[in-house]
Amino acid sequence: KKSPVKKLILKDGAVSGVETSQGEIYEADSVILATGGASYPSTGSTGDGYRMAEAAGHSLIQPRPALVPIETSGNTAKKLQGLSLKNVSVSVFSGGRKKAEEFGEMLFTHFGLSGPVILTLSRLFSESLTSGAETEVSIDLKPALDHKKLDDRILRDLKSFGKQRMKTILKNLLPKKMIPVCLSLNGISPDKEGNSVTADERKKLRVWLKDFRLGVSGCRGLDEAIITKGGITVKEIDPQTMASKLVKNLFFAGEIIDMDAETGGYNLQAAFSTGFVAGHAAALP
Repeated sequence: KKSPVKKLILKDGAVSGVETSQGEIYEADSVILATGGASYPSTGSTGDGYRMAEAAGHSLIQPRPALVPIETSGNTAKKLQGLSLKNVSVSVFSGGRKKAEEFGEMLFTHFGLSGPVILTLSRLFSESLTSGAETEVSIDLKPALDHKKLDDRILRDLKSFGKQRMKTILKNLLPKKMIPVCLSLNGISPDKEGNSVTADERKKLRVWLKDFRLGVSGCRGLDEAIITKGGITVKEIDPQTMASKLVKNLFFAGEIIDMDAETGGYNLQAAFSTGFVAGHAAALP
């Protein structure tokens, strides 16, 4: 039957077992708290471990979503919903200053942006938003070309296909779904012929291709986060054994601890490693 643990049994500065929600008592020589973080609560990660650890005297770093999609201002992302971009550079801007950059894949959604590079940078977006700074995401759609080479490429296309309309010419540079958005944001008519594009319009296009900006309005919640940032502070845990420094015979493992990493299996490895160390230490006489 279902009988989740609701609290630790503590006596004389040590843990001696657990009590379930049904009032059942299970005595134990050691207890390992490996209840996960607060992300994806549908899987059982409800944050119960935080409450039990706090009741035992441990400090909690406020849990926040990490490796999570971001929400953007306006309806630009929604217009591009479902479009996946590869080999782009994505940067975080906070208060007008560039904080970080990642290269790889991303995805437009109905609410904003997702994908590997967005998830990796989400921690910085979250920190910027929490600080109250203006937060933006910049997408370099042509990272392999500097401004000079990109300008030469655009100019060559405009000359080679001068009689064609811009909505057709840009097929050589952008995914079809992105062309109307690009032309609208840069104030260029989709029916304008290539040989009629002015130097100023060409510059706007070049700058936009290298710095497509979207305002960031928020991060998705813990229910969509891959992992949780925050948790039981590592200062109160012995890294050699994962034992509590405050409560005898209490150990920690996995995402309940305040540690998080980028995508790529690092968080799983952290859970495996701390679980192994805690299990080994807890089983010792």
